[in-house]
Amino acid sequence: MNPKESGGLRERKKVATREALSAAALRLALERGPENVRVEDIAEAAGVSPRTYNNYFSSREQAIVAAIEAERALRIGAALRARPADEPLAEAVVEAVVEQYVADGEPGEDMLALITSAPRVRAEFLALVAGIEQPLTSAIAARTSGDDDLAPAVLGAAVSAAARVAAERWLRPPREMQERGSAQLLVVPQGSLADILREALAPLVPALQAADPRRRTSNPER
Repeated sequence: MNPKESGGLRERKKVATREALSAAALRLALERGPENVRVEDIAEAAGVSPRTYNNYFSSREQAIVAAIEAERALRIGAALRARPADEPLAEAVVEAVVEQYVADGEPGEDMLALITSAPRVRAEFLALVAGIEQPLTSAIAARTSGDDDLAPAVLGAAVSAAARVAAERWLRPPREMQERGSAQLLVVPQGSLADILREALAPLVPALQAADPRRRTSNPER
């Protein structure tokens, strides 16, 4: 086996191990409740050692939500790169972000129950939503094809922040729960995550338009 093939095999094994761990974590959390799942239980169920587990995840909550969220960031970046080259940047970014949530579906009923009832799982879910920043930055830089590397970084960070705000708004406890001080116990998703994402991304459209090379070409005096 040559080094290239060996490297490819190692990467596939890493992906398979990560997927096995996240699947085991989600299954055990659904069966027992996340508070009753130990790292040792997840590792044993996936057939690896706790030390190996720690090479992939820093907490049980991270492994639980990775089953549905971990690869979404990369898919969003890929989706943006795959949008039509002549499509306006703002439209391409918004559609790439939203379509990944629509295509995969919002978290299923069982996963949603975990997110809404376990604050630490919910926090990890929101952290993973914000993880789209780097893939988006790279994809925006590829579409703008300019020498400025600051604008794609700022836009990637802004879109990532907007996605997190949208997810937080979607999972925000009703006002009466907040007033009773029970916000950490249970939340009820408010409306459609895809619709809230569009609303949250709307204020960023002017900035995305300003960075669009198609717009700069058609308005050379600007």
